[in-house]
Amino acid sequence: MPGVEPPEPGREPGPSRARRRAREDALRTLYRWEVVGEDLGGLAAELERVSTQPEAVTSYAVHLVSLVATGREEIDGVLGEALARWDLSRLAVIDRSILRVGTAELIFSADVPTPVILNESIEIAKKYGSAQSGGFVNGVLDRVAKITRSEETR
Repeated sequence: MPGVEPPEPGREPGPSRARRRAREDALRTLYRWEVVGEDLGGLAAELERVSTQPEAVTSYAVHLVSLVATGREEIDGVLGEALARWDLSRLAVIDRSILRVGTAELIFSADVPTPVILNESIEIAKKYGSAQSGGFVNGVLDRVAKITRSEETR
């Protein structure tokens, strides 16, 4: 495209790319927490300490993990309501982790538009989950958005 320069090597990615990387880092951290059983707060601190990502990416990833760590009861309650006939504990770990990150943003990050959260979560589910994960995450987070956000913020 004329007039649009590609980013220079080593420069920080644009805001949307940085947020995607942060969400993926948060997902990996939550997945590790679920599988290994380490303390989530400790994993957030470790992520901050060892990350090789740009500061903005690491900061947002740690923020998302911290939201899940401190708001897990509320997040899981809303997910339980949105899942209707499903039990959160029976979901695949990757889907449960993606849903927790998306729900945390829907509940606690009013500055992030609902369509952005849903789209990012769906794309991450398609990348890391099963063939059905994208559609499943879309349906659940759409219900979460209806539960947690007013009509104006959806």
